[in-house]
Amino acid sequence: MSYDGVISDDVRAAVTALVEHGVHVVLSTGRAAHSATAVARDLGLTDGWAVCSNGAVTVRLDPDEPAGWTVAHSVTFDPGPAVRAIALELPDALYAVEDLGVGFLVSAPFPPGELSGEHRVVTLEELASAPATRVVIRAPRSTPEEFHALVERVGLHEVSYAVGWSAWLDLTPGGVSKASALEEVRRRLGVEPHETLAIGDGANDVEMLRWAACGVAMGHASDPVRAAADEVTGTIDDDGAVEVLRRVLA
Repeated sequence: MSYDGVISDDVRAAVTALVEHGVHVVLSTGRAAHSATAVARDLGLTDGWAVCSNGAVTVRLDPDEPAGWTVAHSVTFDPGPAVRAIALELPDALYAVEDLGVGFLVSAPFPPGELSGEHRVVTLEELASAPATRVVIRAPRSTPEEFHALVERVGLHEVSYAVGWSAWLDLTPGGVSKASALEEVRRRLGVEPHETLAIGDGANDVEMLRWAACGVAMGHASDPVRAAADEVTGTIDDDGAVEVLRRVLA
């Protein structure tokens, strides 16, 4: 998918061909379930599995369900300690807690287009008190480097985190990642470990790329992400995933 959310015809065709040949194609993303399943539909995936919220939520795609999917598994955590600690450091940051299947509870409106679904503005204390699958912290005037320094300074315990391309911090339950969720899906499907392949480009993909028998980083990924992979393909602009998907088909 391109930076503006467009899936190329070549990617869509490659995914369709893989599914027709019995390959399990599992979308694994930091997106919330309601957004991830929309991407799955755009890819032509109407049956199977999707890992959402950086591994905190796993859904079963089912065309017979009214929404087209159901939650198969979710893990929550108490966001209060982490949110309150970071709020002391970044009182002007924007905070959001995923409202599973609906959207987000937010401390204030986010920039347009950054969060999907319905948004409800609540107090920071209310936001920090609800069990969460995922927390988003956005500081438009900060940098990813400043977020990394903040994480080191605050010392986040009992949560997993990933810093995004911008000053964007995702918090999920401790020990939960795309890799942990994909391992559960792999076992459910009876796929052998050596038959797994993953493609990713973000900091939240590092564990997944290490988990897969073949981890492929996109060409535009940062150095730490590329280092976690077994190989590197082309960039988003090159449609680098297509080459890998066609190789699997061959």
